Amino acid sequence: MDVVITVAVILVLAIALVLISVRAFIVICPPNLVAVISGRGREGASGYRVLRGGRTLRIPLLEKVDWMELNTIALDVMVQNAYSKGAIPLSVQAVGDVKISSRDGVLDNAIERFLGRPIEYVQKIAKETLEANLRGVLATLTPEEVNEDRLKFAQTLIDEADDDMRTLGLDLDVLKIQNVTDEVDYLDSVGRRRTAQVIKEARVAEAERKTEAEEAEAEARRRAEIAKVNADLVIVERENALRVKEAELEALAIAKEREAEVAGEKAKAVAEQALEAERIELQKRRLEADVITPARADREAKELRAKGDAAKIIEDGAAQVEVFKRMVDQYQEAGEDAERIFVLNILPELVGRIVDTVKGVGIDKVTVIDSGNGSSGIPDVMSQLPAAVIKLTEQIETATGINILSGLAAPQPTMEAQGEITTS
Repeated sequence: MDVVITVAVILVLAIALVLISVRAFIVICPPNLVAVISGRGREGASGYRVLRGGRTLRIPLLEKVDWMELNTIALDVMVQNAYSKGAIPLSVQAVGDVKISSRDGVLDNAIERFLGRPIEYVQKIAKETLEANLRGVLATLTPEEVNEDRLKFAQTLIDEADDDMRTLGLDLDVLKIQNVTDEVDYLDSVGRRRTAQVIKEARVAEAERKTEAEEAEAEARRRAEIAKVNADLVIVERENALRVKEAELEALAIAKEREAEVAGEKAKAVAEQALEAERIELQKRRLEADVITPARADREAKELRAKGDAAKIIEDGAAQVEVFKRMVDQYQEAGEDAERIFVLNILPELVGRIVDTVKGVGIDKVTVIDSGNGSSGIPDVMSQLPAAVIKLTEQIETATGINILSGLAAPQPTMEAQGEITTS
């Protein structure tokens, strides 16, 4: 157990020694400080090197590290009985802020002058330098310039002290003039004179302003009266224009109304014309439906019927022609008996035609009256039949040009011909 404790103590001491050694070897510089490492002399003729922020390594026992603060140093600058231009003694009180410069070249001046010095020493040197510069600037300005344009005075002082501050290795950040006084009451006298001048100018200006105000008031009243008259004139002109506009609008409205009436009448006439046209068209369609279409249909039907009848007549004629052709062929084959066969064939038809002429005459009975001249009535009727037959044959001959009796008086046909005729 004692061995473990001893080992632990040795380890702790070793770690602490290592940390102390590392701490001795490493230099860490914060942003508001400057580390000046001196001792080796091989970095340059100055024999030191500067670290502004960051870290670096140093050799313990051979290199020394010094620190310089870059923080702002406040100064109260005051001079008394410093003669200004015109031999007027003045007392000036100002405040300023300086710091050790971190710029290259200027920092070397600060290192050479203030390294290892306390901040109070830097403050004292900067204050004495600014007071000297302040006396020099006051000698070039009049009391009025110093008192009236303090910003210009402060800027002139800054420009004058800048070179001296650089030489010391310092930067002048701010310089403000707080108060300017004198023991001979020069500024007070100037103030009273300026005050009296200002009062006089104020009174004159007040009188002038009063006069200008009265004039402006009168001018304003005049302009108001003119404006009122102009306004009344404008009102009258506007009223007249309004009346004219109303009359124009009324005339335009009447014209529009008449145009609307005319347009209405025109539209009514157009509508009536369209309606009449529709009526005419309807009448045409009704006439066409009631008259023209039926007539056209009847005409087409008649045409079709006529065509059908014509076709039938044509077909009947063609059939009759064919029959006649065949009959002619048969007659030609019959030779000398052809005429007799022809007469026999048409005889029934001829008799039928003749019978048709008296078809409408009905004979219920025939009464034979004896004339009393000693002849019998029935024999007389029978004796009239040959004369009637001859007369009938004469009518047939007149109608057809064929003498049936001459045809019948021909030689008697054979049995085959009689059979054929009977069949017909």
